This record gives sequence, C-alpha cells and structure tokens, in this order.
Amino acid sequence: MSEKDTNGGQPRRGEKTDTITRRRLKRPPLYRVIFHNDDYTTRDFVVMALMRYFHKSHAEANTLMLQVHTQGKGIAGIFPYDIATSKKAQVESEAREYEFPLRVTVEPEDSGKEEDE
Repeated sequence: MSEKDTNGGQPRRGEKTDTITRRRLKRPPLYRVIFHNDDYTTRDFVVMALMRYFHKSHAEANTLMLQVHTQGKGIAGIFPYDIATSKKAQVESEAREYEFPLRVTVEPEDSGKEEDE
C-alpha cells in the first residue's frame, strides 16, 4: 500500500494539491427572426421558406404563415446573432429571386430573465 492509501485518501505531508478553476461560459445573446406580411409574397413561398430554412413541418409552417398574414408578423425562430442574420439573408435572397418583397427582420430577444451566476 502507498502512503496515500494509509492516510485516508489525504495527500502526504509536504505534497501540494492543485486547484482546478473552471470558467463558466455565458450563453450568447439570442435574436428573433421575424417575418412581416406584405400584399405580394405568396403564402406558398412563405410556407416553403419556413420549411426549408427554419426546418418547420408543413403544419407548423402553415400555422405561422397564417399568423403572419392575419397579425402582420410572426417569429420564425430564435437564434444566436450570426445564425439569425444568416437565415434572414438566405430567405430574403431567395425572395428576391422570385421577385417577392418579403421583409424579414432580426430583433434582440429580451426575455426579461437574468442568468444564474
């Protein structure tokens, strides 16, 4: 048996122990990707964009499209800034290819919650 075992798991006298410091990572701030209603973009295109870029099922995309149509806007998803702006650019780029004036915005998500520290 070693001295460590006979000492009840305690380090030997004169031996140093290392302290491990762990850093706590903060979550990145999140942003909402919002679709806005207009009079020209087709409902089918909005459903297709929600399914393709936001991985919504057909039923979810259809429900969100109707919300955008009746309420003027709807949240497609909540993501870190880089992902949110990338999705916005992809959707708007494809909308322009089809000559639709679809407007997508990115807004900070302020849920009012502070993280535990």
